[in-house]
Amino acid sequence: MILSFFEEFPVEINLKKIKLINFPSKLYIASNSLRNFLKIKEQIKSKYIKEIIYWPTLEKQEGYWISPFSRTKALKRIFSELKNKKIPVMLDLELPFKKLQIIKRLFQFNKNKKLIYDFIKTYKGRVYTAEYFYSKKGFLSPNLKNKKIKMLYSSVHPFTKEFIKETAKNAIIGLGIIDKGIDKHNPILSPEKLKQELQILKQQKEVIIFRLSGLNKEYLKIIQESY
Repeated sequence: MILSFFEEFPVEINLKKIKLINFPSKLYIASNSLRNFLKIKEQIKSKYIKEIIYWPTLEKQEGYWISPFSRTKALKRIFSELKNKKIPVMLDLELPFKKLQIIKRLFQFNKNKKLIYDFIKTYKGRVYTAEYFYSKKGFLSPNLKNKKIKMLYSSVHPFTKEFIKETAKNAIIGLGIIDKGIDKHNPILSPEKLKQELQILKQQKEVIIFRLSGLNKEYLKIIQESY
């Protein structure tokens, strides 16, 4: 199993946690531009990191996450930067951080959805899509070549063992959270709960934890015991 990590804020203090990783891993690194992502990627030196994936984020006023309710201009900017590239990309398909933007950009929905669909369909590199757990067919994501990641953050929503195992049949599972992201109100997953969920998913090729910055000796011990 590859035990990977999301990192929403890849500043120096958070990236230092890479030194704790001594098992096969991948990193999903958030950045507001491809240029900044590549600068961050150059700083990461570890033989255990098998792949570094670009996780594009927008400004809060643009929607922050990728959805048909994001600002059209922002989506075009992100997708234009990636034109003719083969860098692995993860689109975080969530509703806007500011929910009023759903109403504000309602009439842009179809246009923006097509932009997202066309990018996934035509992009030359690998595309991952992080999606809500409750959408069986994928949230705003066509059933194309994209690799789906289902966010089963049990510190926020409870999940049964059966639900986790069933969801894992068709998607990479995201676990967490072990450190808060842009939403400061979410509770933290206990080490004991993480251990239980890793045991459920021990046959999976990859599991992703949100997020790298929360990795400490206690979580690390549990992860190592899961291999």
